[in-house]
Amino acid sequence: MILLECKHLTKIFDRKTVLDDINLKIEPGKIYGLLGKNGAGKTTLIKLINDLLTPDGGEIKFKKRPIGVYSKAHISYLPERTYLDKNMYINQAIKMFDEFYKDFDSERAYRLLEDLDLDVDSKISKMSKGMQEKLQLILVMSRDADLYILDEPLGGVDPATRDYILDTILSNFKEGSSVIISTHLIADIERILDEVVFIDKGKIALSGNADKLRNKEKASIDAIFRRMFHAKKVN
Repeated sequence: MILLECKHLTKIFDRKTVLDDINLKIEPGKIYGLLGKNGAGKTTLIKLINDLLTPDGGEIKFKKRPIGVYSKAHISYLPERTYLDKNMYINQAIKMFDEFYKDFDSERAYRLLEDLDLDVDSKISKMSKGMQEKLQLILVMSRDADLYILDEPLGGVDPATRDYILDTILSNFKEGSSVIISTHLIADIERILDEVVFIDKGKIALSGNADKLRNKEKASIDAIFRRMFHAKKVN
């Protein structure tokens, strides 16, 4: 069964081809790494999948249906930038998600917040950037979605927070669901990946099973990426 499929997907901005003939299949029950440098086209692809942009060519189908109302009800999306109203309190954010998403599990959200020792009466604007990142991740991962799409969930947070984020992802997506994680911090995340998709200059440069690629190349996914794109290490 194919959960999500992109066929010959193309996106053009100001006569520049940002995505060029993308073909991608996402199967249930796997964690996918959408890997590439900043500006490679990862966020554009994610926005297309979430119906926030319209493709200039090709198509996207979720469970064999065109992207739209149905897919939005079953895809839980963490954007690169925080969209929560910082004047809200944590309990207000939980209530908002609970009212808006039928698959939202408020008990799970409160349990995860308790793990962080976060007071639900805290105002978001009074929280650190790392705590705000964690709150938004908790809200996204507290949905019983079929597909979770996380755009740069590790960006701008410290290594300890990165570990918390990865553990939260591993522990809270439901069985049979899939996760797409977009990041340029490959070394931090490759331990949890089942499949990888390298994207560069709007094209898929390499994709496949993470373990098979490691065995074939005798190297980590991060090392394979650096070898392909001569990337310098990003801390």
